[in-house]
Amino acid sequence: MMIIGLIGRIGAGKSAVARRFAQHGATVVDADRHAHEVLEDPQVIAEVAVRFGPGVLNSLGRIDRAALAGIVFGTTPDHDTARTGLEAIVHPRVRRWVEAVLANEAARNLPGGREPTVVLDVPLLIQAGWENLCTHLVVVDCEDAVRHTRLAARGWSAEQIAARDRAWERAFHPPPAGPTTWSVDASGDPAYTNGQVDRIWLAMCGR
Repeated sequence: MMIIGLIGRIGAGKSAVARRFAQHGATVVDADRHAHEVLEDPQVIAEVAVRFGPGVLNSLGRIDRAALAGIVFGTTPDHDTARTGLEAIVHPRVRRWVEAVLANEAARNLPGGREPTVVLDVPLLIQAGWENLCTHLVVVDCEDAVRHTRLAARGWSAEQIAARDRAWERAFHPPPAGPTTWSVDASGDPAYTNGQVDRIWLAMCGR
């Protein structure tokens, strides 16, 4: 089975690259979406409330993501400690889910004897050690000005963007030498990005 891991800062265009790989037949594992689902688990809600206090819950007893983000993303060592605590709750559950998806994909029988291909769209993939699962890594680059414009369009403030970038920078380390590493510049329009993904797919799979 071929596993493609996507690496890139928030807003760089990883989701767009993942969608293009999906159009070629790859299965996309969106770990960020599953992490949001994990935060709906009653046991996780209870653990988060114990760790961070009842102020992270809304009136319905669910996690207030904006309040939680304010605690775990920021410029101080306390933010770093809080983020590590949250990751200790969420990441093992997400990893077990990803591993289950990979096991199911590995057992699939595809027409023509083709091997399954999975794309891991995982925030902070390198930082969390997910690269060990990958046969290929695709670094999604994007000019900061473009990234920031995209995030601002989602309603993010400059402070929120800076906090996420800081979390990335503090934990990032270069990709390992083992997997094959490719690069996509996602600063341009979709056609520009898709053309690069198409060429990488052809080089990887020969089709």
